[in-house]
Amino acid sequence: MINRRHILQGSAALALYPALARGTANAQAKTEITMSRQPGILYMPLHVIEKHKLLEKHAERLGVAGATVKWVAFSGGGPQQDALVSGNVDIINTGTGNLLLLWDRTRGGVKGVAATSALPLKFVTRDPRIKSLKDLGEGDKVAVPTVKVSTQAILLQMAAGQMFGADQWAKFDPLTVQMGHPDAFIAMKNASHEVRNHFGAPPFDFYELKQIEGAREIVDSAKIIGGPLTQGQFITTTKFANGNPKIIEALRAAAEEAKSIIEKDVKAGVEAYKEVNNDKTETNVLIELLAGPGMSEWNIYPQGTMKFAAHLHKVGSIKTMPTAWKEYYLPIAHDLAGN
Repeated sequence: MINRRHILQGSAALALYPALARGTANAQAKTEITMSRQPGILYMPLHVIEKHKLLEKHAERLGVAGATVKWVAFSGGGPQQDALVSGNVDIINTGTGNLLLLWDRTRGGVKGVAATSALPLKFVTRDPRIKSLKDLGEGDKVAVPTVKVSTQAILLQMAAGQMFGADQWAKFDPLTVQMGHPDAFIAMKNASHEVRNHFGAPPFDFYELKQIEGAREIVDSAKIIGGPLTQGQFITTTKFANGNPKIIEALRAAAEEAKSIIEKDVKAGVEAYKEVNNDKTETNVLIELLAGPGMSEWNIYPQGTMKFAAHLHKVGSIKTMPTAWKEYYLPIAHDLAGN
């Protein structure tokens, strides 16, 4: 079972649970909003929002004068969770597992706002011995963004349960090591490094398949979960949402506009990604990446999240099994289709 310390580090963060659960306590409107982002083209809608100042634009349209956004970079979901519950950031963008775990631990004090992507995640190996996940064994190392709680780590649990039986869901947990995607990519390129497997995210899995001799895809998230899975969504506390309803409305509008920009002109989206991430990859290479199967899933409604919830509840990682996705998403999203 995932221990609470895997979700929130330190007594200061844990002490915030009651306040987050109350939601309305000390709610106060803000004009300087602090938001997180992670590296990778998976988060391209955020990069479009940042480059074109879409949140500021829609906040002003809704009557919030002088709204500004401070963007803070994180390498994975775990540190973002800590930053959100400690009040160091107002809004984060991370995976479904992180959302569900925080929603459960805070008794509804943390919820989703809008999804941003459901691009497939690929398990890449450079080990010639590994033909499928069944070949993983003692001594193998698998890089994931956050052990036990990242989307990739939970997908490995689901795959283990499918292959070896429901009671074997944690079979791969001891093999996982925590590495941000850029660091995992560097490790994979180093032939002498002990990490020879990476459950990554685009563009890093794409780069590995292109640049590393013998690298190949073993499985992807869609095959494990049976369809698209939301990989990125905006998440905030109900306390912040209650105190800043116009910002939340503006955020949904910004997510919708970012999706529209990418779908109408993928090159514009790629250029925003390259600028924010300082990625020197040629634009046409990234456009090729986004032309692959499943690589245009920028919907703002959640996908596959209840399957994640069912797994987390079954293994005891969350105590409460939601009856519908709307329980862990704010009302701003309730008019959307979702699953």
